[in-house]
Amino acid sequence: MELHQVRYFLAVASTLNFTRAAEQCNVTQPALTKAVQKLEQELGGELIYRERQLTQLTDLGKEVLPMLERTLASAEAVRHRAQEFQRKEIAPLRIGLAPSISASLVLDPIAEIAKCVPGLHVELREDAAEKLVDLLLEGEINAAIVGDVQDVPGRIDDWSLFEERYVAVLATTHRLANRPSIGVDDLRKTILLKRAGCDITPKIQRSYFSEEPPQLGHCSGHDLHLQHMAAAGFGVILAPEHMPHLPTLKTIPLEGDLLSRKVRLLAVQGRRYSPALDAFVKVTRFRDWSVVARMA
Repeated sequence: MELHQVRYFLAVASTLNFTRAAEQCNVTQPALTKAVQKLEQELGGELIYRERQLTQLTDLGKEVLPMLERTLASAEAVRHRAQEFQRKEIAPLRIGLAPSISASLVLDPIAEIAKCVPGLHVELREDAAEKLVDLLLEGEINAAIVGDVQDVPGRIDDWSLFEERYVAVLATTHRLANRPSIGVDDLRKTILLKRAGCDITPKIQRSYFSEEPPQLGHCSGHDLHLQHMAAAGFGVILAPEHMPHLPTLKTIPLEGDLLSRKVRLLAVQGRRYSPALDAFVKVTRFRDWSVVARMA
């Protein structure tokens, strides 16, 4: 999908006239028509109904119109703020990640804004969600992606990105590896590997181990360390489904899907955004996270 195609479609949607839309976009009518047709082909259906002098949006056109408006607005905002920042050689962006929030979540947004923000320099910092809130208020980081966090201050903007399940991550040779799902009784008889500082730990305790504590094995503050231990057969990890894992591991759903969380974006309210932060917030908020949320 090309931005000029989106811009041409929005012009037609606004004027309901191909001739006036072409004049508004400063292109020929055949060029505008061809671009809109390519957009329709990519989206798999007609966006505009044409019959003699009558031009109207189809149901599909009406459905995607607000999303395409946001897409173009975000792109233009990114371009405008980037142009304002052209004279600076480095555009710093410091992003906080709560434990069990994989850096893989921010790679595509970073790659997208790097095309429009010259000199982008990203620093990733991991810490407990509550600590990240403090770092935001202190100006040590610009934005944070977290899971469950209690008592977010009123000065913090809080946007929900997507909701995801927790799954069991275990070696392909584990005795439970061939199960279609893993139940409560299985977990209670299984050694679990603990992620230090995990924000979902209280929910795990309430959901599965309210009567007796889990059998805990080794512990680490790093997901990759835990994965290597799981691959060696030392235990099972309960991890968010978006988390990339070693090829020697597999994920299995938990019966009843009792464990889930919302992944959220935080930034300080009312504080002037740098071009890099402005672009990151827009790209992250308007991103289609449904693919990530469906991963297993």
